[in-house]
Amino acid sequence: MNKSRFACYAKKIVTVSEKGTIKDGVIIINERKIECIGTYKELKEKIKDICVYDYKDKVITPSLIDCHCHLLEYAPGSLYPVTKETYLEAGKVLLFNALLSGITAFGEQICGSPICNISIEDYIKVKDEVPLKIRFSLNSITIGTDELSNYTCLHENKQVDKDILYNIDVISKMAAKNEYPGENVFINATPANLPPKDVPRAGEIIFTKEELKSIVDVFHKKGKKIGAHVAGKDGIDLAIECGIDVLHHAHGIDNNQIKMVKENKASIVATPLGGTHLTPNLPQDIFNLVKEGIDVSIATDAYLPPASHLNLEQDKLYGSDVLMVISQPCMKLLFENGYDENICLSLLTSNPAKILGLENSIGKLDIGMSADFLVCDGVPGLEIIDKENILAIFVDGKKLISR
Repeated sequence: MNKSRFACYAKKIVTVSEKGTIKDGVIIINERKIECIGTYKELKEKIKDICVYDYKDKVITPSLIDCHCHLLEYAPGSLYPVTKETYLEAGKVLLFNALLSGITAFGEQICGSPICNISIEDYIKVKDEVPLKIRFSLNSITIGTDELSNYTCLHENKQVDKDILYNIDVISKMAAKNEYPGENVFINATPANLPPKDVPRAGEIIFTKEELKSIVDVFHKKGKKIGAHVAGKDGIDLAIECGIDVLHHAHGIDNNQIKMVKENKASIVATPLGGTHLTPNLPQDIFNLVKEGIDVSIATDAYLPPASHLNLEQDKLYGSDVLMVISQPCMKLLFENGYDENICLSLLTSNPAKILGLENSIGKLDIGMSADFLVCDGVPGLEIIDKENILAIFVDGKKLISR
């Protein structure tokens, strides 16, 4: 029997594609990709002579995507007593913990960090060492300490002067290697994970319009989209005026700015867990974005201390494994207002796949797409938030997790 060709049967398949939800559904996998997908009645003849996994009382969905996280650079040193020799090994543990919660693709940031001196090349090698899909965003960062602390992915753990952040040669090198529009530029100084007293300048705008526009132009001339860490009215106005393609966080965005984002065909990565100096995206905020037709993704920005309105321990850092937890209030609000489960789930699947530039291979279940999917007790984020309710996780047609 051909082990690379098999099928799964489920009570319903939420495809997040034009096919919508398929009841009594069958998905046929062949050589890592989806060969066919449809109802059991339509495909029963095609599955007679192949292995069939019978998940008759379960739900199959695309696997989840966290398109904004810091699992390899900032998190290991924040969570563990690691040295350079064990730093990336700890990062791989965090990736595996995320996998256990149904996340199989990641948008990982490389910003430069005072706590480690690991090269871009060493971070990128991790892609070949784990059975997951990772795209890297190459960034600069400004931390809102008394004397602003600036770093770039090219300078590892060495502080740099502000003019380096918009130096054309530095930006060109970053843009050339950049894999997706993550936090390429920090329009506002970040509080990072530091206590407020240590970051009194968090939220301060770092660039003039001319400086930011020069950075955006370099990315665009190289055919690359650019993303930005941004929050607050003035910062968001600046991002829109300068042509930022993906606004990460966008905490505090107002209705007029939402309309401008839509006109510019920009996208927003919402982070309900936190990540800026302002209150993070609340369920109603994300609902307003979806209602206006903005492409919205929900991400964790992990690892972070949680926003105070979330029902999470305040003295703890949370990772990608809470993606379903922080997404559920918004997903339920959407569902209660007439958006079907495919639209709700798109915030964790197809929309972030588009941010990563992987929309033609992951994020949906359709013919020719990679066989990356979950078998669950309900729709992730909408109906279930406990990882124990995810029974199986497939990546490229291989079952990586089985509960």
